[in-house]
Amino acid sequence: MSGKAPGKVTGLQFSPWNLVLLIPLLMLVTPWFNFDKPRFLGLPFFYWFQFVFVFVGVASVALVYVMTKDAPVVKGKPDRLAMEELDEGNER
Repeated sequence: MSGKAPGKVTGLQFSPWNLVLLIPLLMLVTPWFNFDKPRFLGLPFFYWFQFVFVFVGVASVALVYVMTKDAPVVKGKPDRLAMEELDEGNER
């Protein structure tokens, strides 16, 4: 016996919506925004651009969550996991 619950999905599950999560990583390319001008409310571009990217990151995660929360992990097959199998504890 393999020790796996019937219908249990293992491995990487990919959704094209996950690619949206790459957008906040663009903030790591510092030469793109390492400038003093234009200033906004007295803040150099370097600082307010990073602050804007906080909201871009939150919006990206929220968008991916909303678009993938109801998507089945395995398409075309019924969800056979019982509540007991979803529990993290192994009480067998």
